[in-house]
Amino acid sequence: MTEPTLALPDGRGPMALHTKMLIGFVVGVVGGIAAKYLFDGSELLAGLITYVTQPIGQVFLRLLFMLVVPLVFSALVLGVVEIGDPRALGRIGLRTLVFVMAVTGIAVTIGLVAVNVIEPGRGLPPGLGESLIAEGTQRTTAMMDKAATLSGMDLLINIVPDNPIRAAASNDLIGVMFFALMVGIAATVMRTPGVNAFLGTVQGIYDISLKLIDWIIRLAPYAVAALLFTLTARLGLDVLAQLARFVFTVIVALAVHMFVVFPLLVKFFGRRSPWDFFKRAEPAMLTAFSTSSSSATLPTTLKVAEESLLVPRHIARFVCTLGATANMNGTALFEGVTVLFLAQFFGVDLSLGQQVMILFLCIFGAIGAAGVPGGSLPVIATFLAMFGIPPEGIGIILGVDRLLDMCRTTVNVTGDLVGCVVIGHAERDAPALAPASAEVA
Repeated sequence: MTEPTLALPDGRGPMALHTKMLIGFVVGVVGGIAAKYLFDGSELLAGLITYVTQPIGQVFLRLLFMLVVPLVFSALVLGVVEIGDPRALGRIGLRTLVFVMAVTGIAVTIGLVAVNVIEPGRGLPPGLGESLIAEGTQRTTAMMDKAATLSGMDLLINIVPDNPIRAAASNDLIGVMFFALMVGIAATVMRTPGVNAFLGTVQGIYDISLKLIDWIIRLAPYAVAALLFTLTARLGLDVLAQLARFVFTVIVALAVHMFVVFPLLVKFFGRRSPWDFFKRAEPAMLTAFSTSSSSATLPTTLKVAEESLLVPRHIARFVCTLGATANMNGTALFEGVTVLFLAQFFGVDLSLGQQVMILFLCIFGAIGAAGVPGGSLPVIATFLAMFGIPPEGIGIILGVDRLLDMCRTTVNVTGDLVGCVVIGHAERDAPALAPASAEVA
């Protein structure tokens, strides 16, 4: 899926969405700072925020929340079914699953450590974060109060929902994820006509969710301007300094994963030269960086895996096709960094147990990103609400998301190729298998 473009009225051609988002970022920041220093404390500014910019941002966030449950449920069910496809004889699917979970877990851990070390969100004036939290939605406050009353054992037990419908209605995302995993595992074992019909319906829900995300993301430039105007009108220039630190933190964490973790995996588990791997993988990496879409890069990824890295075709097609929707190392890392950054920014203290929960949520939540530009936004917004962090803060991230999206997509695609090499080496003595289809029968 390529990035949406919007036609210019004078016929000069389409304007890329990221360009409009950059314009919205500039308009929001400049307008907010000007309002802060010209009309600070005035009723005019308060009315503009209360009745214009804040409602626009809230509507955009609600549209994102609307899609979280159907997107995550359908993506996880289909992802588990694809991993467990009997045509892959189980072994490649199991090894792919272990690789995805382990390497994604490493990526999120790197991101969480980077945020705790660099602390990009610290530095707001004392009490300001608390005042911003007080203006959050009732749902955020309710979740915050509920989380405070749960012990570590309660959190562990609550992973299993007693009522999946109630879990979905109350935005208990980890409960929805657990239920989706169980449904996916059962559907893999019972490939009856009725189950296949059900999976066709789930595929339809997934496709519809992606199309709705595509439409909603087209509204992002206006939401960026509104959300950033609201924040900068309150915080002034303080928000820009911390935004730069956030970008630095994300890029450092992605670089560590790309140039430390991946070479070690290629060297010790793929038995190949990391330097040679990166040279051969260059076309796919450049395509990923330019398109910001794992799905759009998939044809190039397959070509590189089969023809340049010489991975057996059945392994390359299975791992790359699945990886384009499920193996999202860079996205998971970005989600973890974003949640902790905004927690620091708004003065929300997260315990070690809560950070571990964020790690697991990001591992599974990255699957729901589905290789679509902006596809991780609904998941991030829900994570923020789950931990009592005002979702309005996502407007800060949207303003610089284009560069970070390019970087994390490159990590995602490179991770798919690393998986091909590692699993290809592990399967070097196994007989060839028919490639698993990426579509639900």
